[in-house]
Amino acid sequence: MKKKKNIAIVAHDNRKKDIIEWASYNWQELIQHDLICTGTTGKLVEDTLREKCSKNNKVPPTVTRLKSGPLGGDQQLGALIVEGQVDILIFFWDPMQPQPHDVDVKALLRITVLYNIPTASNRSTADFIVSSSLFHEEYEPILKDYGSYIKRDVDMN
Repeated sequence: MKKKKNIAIVAHDNRKKDIIEWASYNWQELIQHDLICTGTTGKLVEDTLREKCSKNNKVPPTVTRLKSGPLGGDQQLGALIVEGQVDILIFFWDPMQPQPHDVDVKALLRITVLYNIPTASNRSTADFIVSSSLFHEEYEPILKDYGSYIKRDVDMN
C-alpha cells in the first residue's frame, strides 16, 4: 500500500446519513486519498467533500463511482480488490434490513478477508482506521497463501 490509499466507501440506504456525517467529520483525512464508491453513496460523499473543500480552499479528491450495490457495484468492488486496486473498505451496512443482494455483500466481505483489506463496518472502526498512524504511511499487508486450499480441492476431485 502506498501512502496515498485507494479507499472504497459503501453505505446501504439506511446508513447513507451516517456515511455522510462520517465523511464530513473526516474530510481532511479523506481528501488526501483516492475514493471508490458505489452508486448513490459516491454522489453523496463526493458532494460532501466538494462542499468541505470549497469552503476551505482545498482540492477535492478523485472519486470513482461504480454501479449501485444491487446492480453489480459490490461485485465491481470485489473485482477491484482482487486486482489490488483497493487498500481499505469503509462499508456501513444495515444489520437490521435484509438486502436483495445479501449474497453479494457476503461475497464482498469474504474477499476483503481473503485479501487482508482493512474493513470498517461501523463508524467507530472507520474512525480508528483513519486515525491510525498507518493511514498516511506506506504499509505492506501480509497475505496468507491459500495455495494449499486450492491444491487440496484439486486432489479431492
